[in-house]
Amino acid sequence: MSDSIEPAVVADDGAAQIHDQRFRPYSGPRRGLAGAMRAVIVSSMRFTLGLGRPARHKFLPWLAVVIALVPAIVFVGIATVLDIDLISDNILPEYHEYYGLIQAALFFYCGIVVPEILVADRRNGMLPLYLSTPLRLWSYLASKAAAVAVTLAVITVGPLLFLLLAYTLEGSGPAGLGDWLTVLVRILASGVAIAATITAASLAISSLTDRRAFAVIGVILLLLGSNLVTSVLVEAADMDPRIYAFNLGEMGEALKDRIFGVGPPVLGEDESSPGQSVSELSTWFVIAANAAWVTAGAAVLWWRYRRIEGTQ
Repeated sequence: MSDSIEPAVVADDGAAQIHDQRFRPYSGPRRGLAGAMRAVIVSSMRFTLGLGRPARHKFLPWLAVVIALVPAIVFVGIATVLDIDLISDNILPEYHEYYGLIQAALFFYCGIVVPEILVADRRNGMLPLYLSTPLRLWSYLASKAAAVAVTLAVITVGPLLFLLLAYTLEGSGPAGLGDWLTVLVRILASGVAIAATITAASLAISSLTDRRAFAVIGVILLLLGSNLVTSVLVEAADMDPRIYAFNLGEMGEALKDRIFGVGPPVLGEDESSPGQSVSELSTWFVIAANAAWVTAGAAVLWWRYRRIEGTQ
């Protein structure tokens, strides 16, 4: 940047003055790569949730959060009014069953909100500016993925933590500290696992286009289309149920069930022959399928951005 001279101004006594405003280098703290990644994560989370933006940008993300949280509030209200153990008596769903109630909110959030987090930077020219900082391509993408995963965890983990705490205070929670901690770990692990697979897939689809509308359509088609196609092939055409590996939502649900001990829970058992439903698939197969979704999504994302970087 070249030196600049401020135009002459007239002082109170009528004498002209010239202020010499030379370029001064930045003298504040330099936080390096970690600081840059932290800044991108925070700003991306704020952008995704509409914080600091007009009200129209807040409506959709917080609508998804409300949709996910409302059933938990209703369940807690019922548990407070009725003096019985609503989970043990099968009146209310167990913790792992709650994810089926928030899947629509999760898919809605991923389809409508998440694509903007990548598309906006490419559309408004911010990507080259990000890469001119200590950020490199891998750290930029890792920061964006972390921001999406954390905001998704608000939906996948938040309502379950609210249920756990509310049920505990009401008296319907796990018996004993050990059981309580076990449920807590399972909630965190399953929420993070579901958020990771959907984050990788959503960002991969969003990286393929610079048009937000196309990205939204692509993410929705992936989430809903994979469910419809695999269900038809297995249930109507009576094909191998391992085809469910291509069903993003079902694989996340199956992994969550394994974490909560539902379905084939023992990894060491012989589960080489698949069952007739997702719940009967091998635990190792479910883990591998979810890992494959994350790996494939990350690979597509990296390949696409390497090409974008090469054209700039």
